[in-house]
Amino acid sequence: MMNVYDGAYQVLLQTDAAAKVAEAIALYQNWQQGHLTRDGASTLVERVPIPGRPLKPDLISPTAVQQRKLSTLEGRLALLHAVAHIEFNAINLALDAVYRFREMPDAYYGDWLQVAAEEAHHFALLRERMATLGMQYGDLAAHNGLWDQACRTDQDVMIRMALVPRVLEARGLDVTPPMMQRLREAKDFASVEVLEVILREEVGHVRIGSRWYHYCCEQRGLEPESTFKQLLGTLPTPPRSPFYTAGRLEAGFSSEELAMMLELEQQWLAEIRQR
Repeated sequence: MMNVYDGAYQVLLQTDAAAKVAEAIALYQNWQQGHLTRDGASTLVERVPIPGRPLKPDLISPTAVQQRKLSTLEGRLALLHAVAHIEFNAINLALDAVYRFREMPDAYYGDWLQVAAEEAHHFALLRERMATLGMQYGDLAAHNGLWDQACRTDQDVMIRMALVPRVLEARGLDVTPPMMQRLREAKDFASVEVLEVILREEVGHVRIGSRWYHYCCEQRGLEPESTFKQLLGTLPTPPRSPFYTAGRLEAGFSSEELAMMLELEQQWLAEIRQR
């Protein structure tokens, strides 16, 4: 019987995109069917500075990523490629959450294996849509911001749950509805349908992050909202509004947390103006 940590590590290091998709989905199915164990892991927990990824896309600074208008086919392809890159990284993030943090309840591993499988499905949907429009994943450059944050949070599961699902992935909840509206205006309804699937399931992914963040706070005797505020203070910039309020509330944020994030953003903007 395969160990779940070894299995997650193998898929995490898989460099072929199509194989990673298939293996992530199969890993979750094996968990559901009781074919994975948490005993006898052969892999010790190590930092993963570079997860498995194809040679392309080239990775560049986030500030160097070119912005294009969604009114053009080129702009829509650039958007789909950027989202596909995020989803590919999200497969690795979910697998790393399984591989790295080994003292959590069984339900934690089932949740993150589910997330990995769904992120793999999202990536496959985007690849298929891009191929229909004449583009392959890797044709454009991308940035590595998501995985950089994974490395910065790889020492503590509570910090990972707070700052990856509840900050970086929650950002996707905020920006996806406006992207969908702009695609509707461009009459690219097939791409909208893909993003509708992604948005619906990403709410669930952020909710899983919220669930395990609150679990960690409870285990450590910490108040979740004040602790979240402290952790946000370690970031170079706070979460940026406007927030998709309904989606964030469904994903486990409280109204108080949303108000707190707006306050932090206003304080940050005031400091910027004073410099």
